[in-house]
Amino acid sequence: MIQISNGGGAFMVGKSVKDPNAAAAGSVALAYHVRAVAKYYGIPVVLHSDHCAKNLLPWFDGMLQADKDYFKMFGEPLFSSHMLDLSEEPDEENIAICVKYFKEMAPMKIWLEMEIGITGGEEDGVNNENIDPEKLYTTPEQVYAVYDALSKIGPMFSIAAAFGNVHGVYKPGNVKLSPERLLTHQEYTKEKIGSDLERPIFLVMHGGSGSTDEEIKLAVENGVIKMNIDTDTQWAYWDGLRKFEAEKREYLQGQIGNPDGAEKPNKKYYDPRVWIRKAEESMVDRVSESMDRLGSAGKYIRQVDSSGSQVGLEKMMLPPFALISLGVLAGVIGSITVNVLLKKK
Repeated sequence: MIQISNGGGAFMVGKSVKDPNAAAAGSVALAYHVRAVAKYYGIPVVLHSDHCAKNLLPWFDGMLQADKDYFKMFGEPLFSSHMLDLSEEPDEENIAICVKYFKEMAPMKIWLEMEIGITGGEEDGVNNENIDPEKLYTTPEQVYAVYDALSKIGPMFSIAAAFGNVHGVYKPGNVKLSPERLLTHQEYTKEKIGSDLERPIFLVMHGGSGSTDEEIKLAVENGVIKMNIDTDTQWAYWDGLRKFEAEKREYLQGQIGNPDGAEKPNKKYYDPRVWIRKAEESMVDRVSESMDRLGSAGKYIRQVDSSGSQVGLEKMMLPPFALISLGVLAGVIGSITVNVLLKKK
């Protein structure tokens, strides 16, 4: 899953660009890039936009318009899913806005993730570090109210219900996660709708960085299908660079001259592609660790054939035999045209 945030979209365009549409443009640009290269990785890719507060709805609107434009051309949306985070608004308004957007998204089969109950801490410019602790725990009644409203539109939605989650990493004991509460939400909704499913709700865990194996395991058992670990992956990315710099420090003090000789060049050490790759490799290791902990590792066999067309383009492409036939027809028409012109001369 590739997630883009409002700040990430703005970063993609360039931090110096102050246009109000920059975040949407950057997010769309990332989506097109991912679609262009995804087939070479041999795995399914989900394109997702993360937290969107009420003041960021113009960003959401820009991405949704790109979805509609792409859908008209290819029969599927540009993004796979979007998140609305209106948890700071009254529940009624939160749910009403989600319903409005979900009605636009459902016909294109775009997944909606929404949040009810607040995730503490700070992320991407949203600071909830001093929030009322009671708001960090969503009630079963709140979760059911969301389910009741959205299930009437379609099944493709998930709920980020707060159970003490906090963005960032804090000292042990400072954060009290209660993933057992998620089971209460499931049981409450199951009874309300008379479902045969033990876990009728798709749940999301925000603020997963720093969580223990036991907390993650219990959250998954209680219906969590997605976990965000932004802070830990940021550290892993930096840690890869930090370790490279520490190991190669004497080769990074100038363009020329290192322990191998006073005239030896250092370009192969300070080339950004070298140390950025070290950062990427470190982050890959951290993501793999989370996949093991979430139980999602080894669930899909990587495909090695990248010769197929990009997902979404099949609708616009003709089969090979049709292209050959058109080529032959064009050749015949061209020959006839030339012969006619020659006869006229």
